[in-house]
Amino acid sequence: MKNSSIIDAHIHLWDIKHLDYPWLSQFPKINRTFSLSDYNKATAEQSIEKMIFVQAECKPSQFLKEVEWVQALSEKDERLSAIIPWAPLHTGNAVAEVLEKFAENPKIKGVRQLIQPQEDVNFCIHRDFVEAVKLLGKNNLHFELTIDPKHFPAVLKLVEKCPDTKFILNHIGNPSIVNKQLQPWKKHLKAFADSGPHYCKFSNLVCNADLEHWDIDDLRPYADTVIDVFGPEKLIWGSDWPHSLRASSWSKWFKTAVSLTEGLSEEKRTKVFRTNAIQFYNI
Repeated sequence: MKNSSIIDAHIHLWDIKHLDYPWLSQFPKINRTFSLSDYNKATAEQSIEKMIFVQAECKPSQFLKEVEWVQALSEKDERLSAIIPWAPLHTGNAVAEVLEKFAENPKIKGVRQLIQPQEDVNFCIHRDFVEAVKLLGKNNLHFELTIDPKHFPAVLKLVEKCPDTKFILNHIGNPSIVNKQLQPWKKHLKAFADSGPHYCKFSNLVCNADLEHWDIDDLRPYADTVIDVFGPEKLIWGSDWPHSLRASSWSKWFKTAVSLTEGLSEEKRTKVFRTNAIQFYNI
């Protein structure tokens, strides 16, 4: 893969002087500005054909400013090919106008509102949230699911209620790799994969492992599971940089992911690291 161009389907950028990111105070290691220049340095050993920006949890009141900021960055670097902004989906039909505006922007392909921090495991099947996710489909936008394993049962109900909306699961559903917990994550993952033509991001495994002491063998059972459950046709690699710096450099996670997929043919591996992203994000 070293000599092949890839697509990084999950990156974040933030400028802490431009927007506010309250969550960063919990993570001193990454509590600073991360720019495209920083990304270019981190990826200097690898050819990056395109990148997908995913919202970075600025203050909710600033979410449209984040879109404007990233849009401007994408005009300077055409590799920044897609934007996945935040939107207040919990407000139901009140978000309709925002989603219609997003749909007019060819760079915006979908929306992410985190479910993972929600203690209410049924958060995503509250009526207003479901109505907003339905609106995503009506606007030809997909939903990026970022959850913990405990949210899977409700997510399956959400998927059933929103048959016209596309879904992609971020970070393989965030299993507790540090605690070596395969179940019930594995069972839920298969149920999700079987519930529709969904995709899964092969990302963030390292941040769900022991941040300081993980090795590839810790990750392998989880990688093998997602490859088996989704197949290489529905997996999309992403770095989750710079959030992933909590556990790994960009290069170390990339090389680890390449090793974890060594059982695939070169054609199938290319799907994971390039082709599937082109197809799913229409870039």
